[in-house]
Amino acid sequence: QLSCLLKMVTLHGIPKDLDSYPEDLLLFLSPSDYAATGSCSQFFINVGKANVDVLPREAPRRQQLLLEALACLKIPGTQINEENAEILGRLVCDLGGEYIRSSGGSLLKDLSQCGSFLPDQEEAIRDIISSGNTTFGPPAAWSAFTLSELSGLIPVLDHSILQQIPK
Repeated sequence: QLSCLLKMVTLHGIPKDLDSYPEDLLLFLSPSDYAATGSCSQFFINVGKANVDVLPREAPRRQQLLLEALACLKIPGTQINEENAEILGRLVCDLGGEYIRSSGGSLLKDLSQCGSFLPDQEEAIRDIISSGNTTFGPPAAWSAFTLSELSGLIPVLDHSILQQIPK
């Protein structure tokens, strides 16, 4: 439906008021198509707010969006800072374990918004949390607020991490 709607909206070119359309529509658009109405970073800020789960995780379009976002933000390696993580929004959920490890704790809050993880992502999240080198500190220092902030990651935590969290 969204793909069809995009065809109707762009029938006579890209509308100047594209930002007023639902973000999910942008999942089917290329940043170069959007260039007439704004920057690629603005495009990905809007895409980051979209429900990326409209596209299956393995979908080439979804993988392409992540690659285009990393290129747009000029991220040279696998380290992503909090500012870029905020721009990526829900696309953070598609970052591989190497990005999660390299970025340390800067992705944890964003990752807690994701519905599910691949095994290498889960392992990377556990490694980062176990290290204690995050803004949240080691699990032994966590509070109810910390658990609330990271609630989406709780299913990923293993027994060794869970037993460190104060009652």
